[in-house]
Amino acid sequence: MHVDGAFGLWAATTPARAHLAAGTAEADSWATDAHKWLNVPYDSGLAFVREVHVLQAAMAITAEYLPTASEYRNPADFTPELSRRARGVEVWAALHSLGREGLAAMIERNCTQAQRFAEKLSAAGFEILNEVALNQVLVSFGDAARTNRVISAVQQEGTCWCGVTIWQGKTAMRISVSSWATTDADVDRSAAAIIAVALR
Repeated sequence: MHVDGAFGLWAATTPARAHLAAGTAEADSWATDAHKWLNVPYDSGLAFVREVHVLQAAMAITAEYLPTASEYRNPADFTPELSRRARGVEVWAALHSLGREGLAAMIERNCTQAQRFAEKLSAAGFEILNEVALNQVLVSFGDAARTNRVISAVQQEGTCWCGVTIWQGKTAMRISVSSWATTDADVDRSAAAIIAVALR
C-alpha cells in the first residue's frame, strides 16, 4: 500500500494533528513534497519505502558507461534521475534549522491560519466545501462560472494567489496556507481581498 502524503504526512509532526496520519506507518511506501511545507525549491519530492531493495529494483539501471561497483550507496539506484541538483541539502537545511519543535509549530500555525480563512469566508456567506483539518480550504462562491470569475479576479487583484480545483464535482477556490512567513495579518488581508472581490 502506498500513501500519497504531499501535505498530509506532515500532520504527523504536530501533537494536535498527528491522529490524522494514524495508520500510515503500516504502508509499504510514502511520498511527500518538501517544496510545499518546507518551502524549499521545486523538485524536492521525497519517497520512503519499507523495503529498500524494492525501490532499488525499480529504479536502478545498468549501462557500460555507468559505474555500478562502489563501496558507497549509489544515489542513482534510488531515483528516476541520473543527474539532478542536490535538493537533499536544502531539505536537510530546512529541517535542521527548524528542528522538530519549529517544524511542528509552523505546521500548526498554518493549519490554524487555514481555519481562520474558512471562518472569515464562511461568515461572509460563502460555502466552505471541506472540513479544514490541515492547511487546505476549498470555497465555493456559487456556481462554477461565478467561482471561476472570483478566482480570476482575485489573481488579478494581487493581494494573494489562490487556484481552482474540483471537489466532489463542485468547482472551488483552493486556498493552501503553507509558507513559514504567513502571518495572521496576511490571512486577514487576503480574506478581506477575496471577500471584496467576491461581493462585487
